[in-house]
Amino acid sequence: MKNKENLPVVILLGGQGMRMRGDTPTKKELVDVGGQPILWHVMKIFAAYGHTRFVLALGYQADAIKRYFLEFEAMTRDFTLRLGDSGEIAYHQTNQENDWQVTLADTGLLTEKGGRIRRVKHYLEADTFFVTYGDGVGDIDIDALLAFHRSHGCVATITGVQARWHYGLVHAGAGGQVSKLEEKPRVDSWINGGFMVFERGVFDYLESDETDLERQTLARLAGEGQLMMYRHNGFWGKMDTFKEAQVLDELWRHEKPWKVW
Repeated sequence: MKNKENLPVVILLGGQGMRMRGDTPTKKELVDVGGQPILWHVMKIFAAYGHTRFVLALGYQADAIKRYFLEFEAMTRDFTLRLGDSGEIAYHQTNQENDWQVTLADTGLLTEKGGRIRRVKHYLEADTFFVTYGDGVGDIDIDALLAFHRSHGCVATITGVQARWHYGLVHAGAGGQVSKLEEKPRVDSWINGGFMVFERGVFDYLESDETDLERQTLARLAGEGQLMMYRHNGFWGKMDTFKEAQVLDELWRHEKPWKVW
């Protein structure tokens, strides 16, 4: 644990993962990366910094996420059980997730991401809380992110990352002479990599289930000068497609570039 403060972490898990549907029968955030679901990796990043109070905003295939956590102890620990009426189970050894508090909240099948945050408001007692997605990982310094957020006094902070272009770039002159080839270069522009921090005032910008987080809430905050960006220059990766899942799995098995625990 790197920080004694334990702030709530809202993880948005309600989407249908359309770009992965058909490639896997598993809910996207439960797709295996190095022996564990990508969701577990996301949670481990926050837990490494002492933030172990998770609120999972569920929607599509909520039952799959619930089943994973209901079965978590039995699937991750040795145990002895007594058959018959008592059904007693004695678990052996502890796991590193022993102190996690996980609230699973069904926020509706068609609710937009901003609406999902609005629906879990009553589970968030703290004035400051994190929000992230269940399919993006990075070696984010959560302590530095939180310190940056508190230094500027605005309602919201997003983590900016520079993703890599999916294709190689060819630099050529007017006559066709190629001067340089770049294989999947990092783009100059910054994108929202998730790992966001909000003050409670953000709920003033979440009006209904139809409120879109990116196009409405963050856009309004930016327009009113209440949105800041923390620049992350380290590793960041997401999993929108089955190919990206394979890439992350390979990276984890050989490099573990987002392992901060």
